Amino acid sequence: MTVEQRLDAYLASNDYEAVWFARPNSFAWLTEGGDNIVDRTADVGEAAVGYDGDAVTVITNNIEAPRLRAEELSDDVTIQTYQWYEDDLADAVAAGSPTPAAADFPVDGFAAVDASPLRQPLTADQIETYRALARDVADAVESVARSLSPETTERGAATTLRTRLESQGLAAPVVLVGGSERAQAYRHYTPKDEPLGGYALVSVTAHRDGLFSSCTRTVAFDDAPAWLTERTHDAMRVEASALAATQEVGRVGGTAGDVFEAIQDAYAALGWDGEWEHHHQGGAAGFAGREWIATPESREPVELPMAYAWNPTVQGAKSEDLYLVTAEEIDPLTVTGDWPTTTVSAVDSSMTLERHAVLER
Repeated sequence: MTVEQRLDAYLASNDYEAVWFARPNSFAWLTEGGDNIVDRTADVGEAAVGYDGDAVTVITNNIEAPRLRAEELSDDVTIQTYQWYEDDLADAVAAGSPTPAAADFPVDGFAAVDASPLRQPLTADQIETYRALARDVADAVESVARSLSPETTERGAATTLRTRLESQGLAAPVVLVGGSERAQAYRHYTPKDEPLGGYALVSVTAHRDGLFSSCTRTVAFDDAPAWLTERTHDAMRVEASALAATQEVGRVGGTAGDVFEAIQDAYAALGWDGEWEHHHQGGAAGFAGREWIATPESREPVELPMAYAWNPTVQGAKSEDLYLVTAEEIDPLTVTGDWPTTTVSAVDSSMTLERHAVLER
């Protein structure tokens, strides 16, 4: 179904006259990449986009309207403007919308809508946008990772990486760089002024045009621990098992919890029973870093075609890339062709994948 068809079904099933989105990821989803953000710390942007069954309309203040018209919206989107000093966005939407209605941000008298299910699965146009985005994310991560040395600090590497991402039009809410000590101590190695030492893990979630892409690369130096390659290989096999299960579960209409069971089984088969308890394992990606994160009790449907970013960790090692999973294919998206790879097999499955190996420097 197209985006409009999904919204038509949503309006009809709830007897609503309109639905509105002001959170940046859903604004980008409905406007095909439009950006309503000024303050990147805000949960709600400076404009809301609505659909009433016939047309797409944006409501914003008089400050933002010229920029949105010139740079962010297609010509067929109508803009309604209010004076910044007379109203706020929620009041303007309440005044300008037919009712009953729903919104993804607080509007007096409106019902709440969870946009994530509406954003799944991906459309053909979104998939093509995703391919270019994901390759650019991988290119930035790999370019910076290849430049690292044992003396580079985690914070220095992260700063360089953020600059590289921004130069490609990518905003990065998550940039993690962990050296050999902190990558072993913490699963989320937020960068500090510590030298990398024996090895480095570089993990990123970045977005452009509303879509989010994640990946991790590992660089080993002369003093890298002997176990690094083996543990990374085990993490790769868990990731491959998650992807194989995603495809299988998606074909039969199962849930994220079904995939998580396969992840638990893979860890146990590789001798790491219970290792999953120390870090979330990832899930569906799209117009959020994760549209959902799988847990043992997850009931979210596994949609196809959809992007998935699974990120298993094994005591100081990690494997993570973005994949497009369809009923027929498991297609890696965060790929440049310039990083060493190795072939791994899923646990209890004949499926094999080319995974990004440890780069030795």
